[in-house]
Formats: sequence, C-alpha cells, structure tokens
Amino acid sequence: MNGRFNLALFISRHLIGAKGAENGSISGPIVRIAVIGIALGLAAMICSVAIVRGFQGEIKNKIIGFGAHIQITSLDNHTSDEPLPISENPEFLKELQKTPGIQHIQTFAYKTGLIKTKTDNKGILIKGIGPDYNWDFINKNLIAGRVFDTNKDSLIKPIVISEKIANRIGKKVGDKLIVYFITQKQEAIGGYEQRLKEFTITGIYNSGFEEYDKKIVFADIKVIRKLNYWNNRQVGGFELALTDFKQLDAFQEKINDLVGQGYTAQSVKQVNETIFSWLDLQDVNAIIVIVLMVVVAAINMISALLILILERTNMIGILKALGANNWLIQKVFLFNATYLITKGLIWGNVIGIGLCWLQLHFGFLKLPQETYYVPVIPISLKIWPIVLLNLGTLFCCFIMLLLPSLIVSKITPIKSIRFA
Repeated sequence: MNGRFNLALFISRHLIGAKGAENGSISGPIVRIAVIGIALGLAAMICSVAIVRGFQGEIKNKIIGFGAHIQITSLDNHTSDEPLPISENPEFLKELQKTPGIQHIQTFAYKTGLIKTKTDNKGILIKGIGPDYNWDFINKNLIAGRVFDTNKDSLIKPIVISEKIANRIGKKVGDKLIVYFITQKQEAIGGYEQRLKEFTITGIYNSGFEEYDKKIVFADIKVIRKLNYWNNRQVGGFELALTDFKQLDAFQEKINDLVGQGYTAQSVKQVNETIFSWLDLQDVNAIIVIVLMVVVAAINMISALLILILERTNMIGILKALGANNWLIQKVFLFNATYLITKGLIWGNVIGIGLCWLQLHFGFLKLPQETYYVPVIPISLKIWPIVLLNLGTLFCCFIMLLLPSLIVSKITPIKSIRFA
C-alpha cells in the first residue's frame, strides 16, 4: 500500500516537473488559468471578509463609544430620550464592580434641548456625564479644542459638540452657546416651564457616524440635575463597558438578574436594533462572495483536471497494462491537482493579505464618510478567518475533483494505447 502511494506521488511529481503537464502544449494554458482563478478567488475572499469584519467593527466601536455595551436605567422609564432618575449608589453597584468581565462603569443622564439660530432651530440631545466618564472615544475623534473636567466647578458651563452641529449653527471652540429646555416643574408647583442655559464650547468632535453626530453633545451631569430638579445623588442610569463583546448577550441576562426589580439592563444591540440588524446583513454579502469564488475556483480546477486526464490517456493505458489499479492512477491526478490548488492558494494569500495590509497601513481606498460612516475602507486582518478560508477552499476543490478523477476508471488499456 505504501509502495503504491509512493509510486503515485513519484508519477505526480514527474507530471509537475519541467516536462510535466503544467508546461504541456495543450494543458499548460488551462492549468495556468485555473491557478490564477484560485489565486484571485482566494484574494477576493480574504479582502471581502477583512472589509466586512472591519466595517462591522468600526460601526460597533462608534455605537459603543457613544453608549457603552450595556445601559442600566429605571424600569419605569418613559418612551422619551430622557431616563427617569435612579440612585447614584444602588445596592447592586458593588456587585457589578466585583463582577469579572465588566471593564468600566460610568453614570449618565440625557436631556433634550433646542438651539435657536437666526434662521433655524436645531434639536439636540445632551448627554450629562460625571467624573467617571471615559473620554477615550471622544478624544480619539476630537478635531478641535479639548474635553472638560467635571471635577472642577466653574461658572462656565462647558460643552462638547459635534462638527456637524457646529457647522450648522456657525459656532467654534470658545463661542457661547445658548440651549433652551422644556422641564417639568417641581412637584409642589406642577406643570412645565421653559428654561435656558448658556454653555461655552470647549471641544468639537467628528465621529463620522451621522446618526449620533447630528444630535449628541456632552455636558456636565450637574447641569442635567439642576434642570430636572434632581438631587446630587441622582443619575439617569449606568453604562457598562465589557471586556469581551461576544459575551454581551450573556452579560445582559446576568445583569438583569443582578439589578432586580425596578431596573432594566439593555444591551447596545437592543438599543440600536436596526443598526445591528443592518450590520448582520453584511455577513450575507460576504458569504455570497465566498460561495461564488469557491464555485469558480472548483470549476476551474475540474476543467484543468479533465484536460490533464484526457491529455494523459496514453499514460493511463500503459499504467493499467502494467497492473496499476484505478485508485492509484486517480491519486496521481489528485496529487497533481492538489499541488496546483496549493500553488493558487499561496499566490492568493500573497495578493489578498498584501492588499489588505496596504489598505490597513496607508488607507489609499477612500469612502464618502457621510454615506458609509468611515473615511476609508476599514480592514480587520485576523489569522483564523484566513486559515479557515484556505482550508475551506482546499477541501471544497479537492472534494469536487473526485468526480472528474473517476473518468480514469472508464479508460481501458487497449483503446488508450491503440489510439495514442
């Protein structure tokens, strides 16, 4: 058995050699086209997966940057953008701080407001933040000015707005900004009142995510408390950042059990269900590309193998006349085809990974940010998706090559030698 295996490998190496089928007068061009097809197909698959994963990652990071992974708010929260107040130090907080997998906890509160200009009115959503707020995401996307320190009490009310809002109202860093609010009066008085606050713009950011840039600004949570007549120990809720996004659903259920009655924990997927459903659809696009490329590669290799077999009909007849069985001869051509597939995969990896690396480091392929939320085509280059693509392509092509290799069993020694 081992001798036949070595004989099949020896013959296959001869066919691949300098005088082998790859350079033959008939099969040479077909084989080269098959190898090129596999190389380009794998390169397209690598680029597709890297782009889809990169795009999904960028959008997820932007959404999480604005609202963390999980939000805890009052269970009696109404349907508006403004959460009802809860205690800044609830009983479950210490348990959350000791829970492995929770990276950071911060308080927040929201308040809707209105900016009036000479020609327009602009609705905004102020996110009130405290000393525990993680500014990393905003600092990364800051294009002018700076963020503010909520630990410092000042007569100046700082505010960070987006570039989109700044352009619309004609403001820049250092300018004053008057915001109007509709606030429910204190319980003893009842009803609603219109109030205004003057802020100073300390920073301008541009995340590229228009859905949020057009409405969200950042101010001190103490301003929200005063506007809503809350006490100094009340907040709108808590935002939790996790160490692993893959554990999001499990943590959301776990935290809901932990916080108990009167509170609800919502994941970023639930809060932004439409966006995440849209991102999931991108996986379908990648799967379609992968399936098409694998089919094209397999068809190319089937065609090449058929040509190789037909071209070597005389050799097959001679081997059978010398006592070789069908499976030994099939292995000869399967070894040959596997070599060609591997050659195509190597070149496909070089091309695909090379293009992704260039885009990742130089970003030469641009995108309209107002449409795609990112200025350049994003790339997520991970080793395991590339390994799986290679193994999957090799496996699918090899399985499909078993069918044309069965033609060997139909070739008889007498006819093949007579008409050689």
